[in-house]
Amino acid sequence: MAEISSSGYKEYVAGLSAGVAVVATGHPFDTVKIKGLYRGATPSFVGMAVEGSLFFGIYSQTKVYLQGGVQSGEPRPQVIIPSAAFSGAIISFVLGPTDLIKCRMQIQGTDSLVPKSSRYSSPLDCALKTVKAEGVKGIFRGGCATLLRESIGNAVFFSVYEYVRYHMHSNIKANSSNHRNLVDIGVGIASGGLGGVAFWLTVLPLDVAKTLIQTNPDKNCPRNPFGVLSSIYQRAGLKGCYTGLGATVSRAFPANAATIVAWELALKMLGIKRD
Repeated sequence: MAEISSSGYKEYVAGLSAGVAVVATGHPFDTVKIKGLYRGATPSFVGMAVEGSLFFGIYSQTKVYLQGGVQSGEPRPQVIIPSAAFSGAIISFVLGPTDLIKCRMQIQGTDSLVPKSSRYSSPLDCALKTVKAEGVKGIFRGGCATLLRESIGNAVFFSVYEYVRYHMHSNIKANSSNHRNLVDIGVGIASGGLGGVAFWLTVLPLDVAKTLIQTNPDKNCPRNPFGVLSSIYQRAGLKGCYTGLGATVSRAFPANAATIVAWELALKMLGIKRD
């Protein structure tokens, strides 16, 4: 038990590399969903590096706690789901403000109708103007939708990732002794990529609602994500709730595959063996 707990900080260090990997791989796809390419990337790199560290660290430590410090073989949903949901809820408080800044920067594309006088010159300028216009709580606009997206979505992500990883390793292990590193990378790509796709197929409507709440120029706009989704559904049907699905899924597989591969390789370099 002591040995497992003492390596906890390494999970946070490994998570940093995972956070950088997801932005480097997925940010261009993500901005296509709104507008721009690497516009708004700075807050994403900062936010995702911190998020990756917190998310993977908290997930791993919560998982160890719920397992009673005993490394188990087959994935246990009663451990995975609460661990992932809890870590997702915690990092939503980091992602909320960075997402808001990113989304507001991205809608300022060259073809945007936003007047030049009202545009933000930098992420910091966006944050300062938001706080000045809406108060500190303004920077957390869309926080409820972000919390729901991260807690529900990451419970789905890690459930798919852990089960796919477990079954792939179980089926490949007997024939892979000479190519262990390549097998680990291949399994990481498949399990992480599929987990990412499952995440977004589950919570994309919440993300659509979050983006509308965060970018609405009316500071008194409705903040209930389910009320916003209801309005979208009445206006545009299910298709409207899944706006940007193609770009999002195209981003999800490579970005999350890179995240998991980076995380697992970092853990290996730090001397941590996953069960």
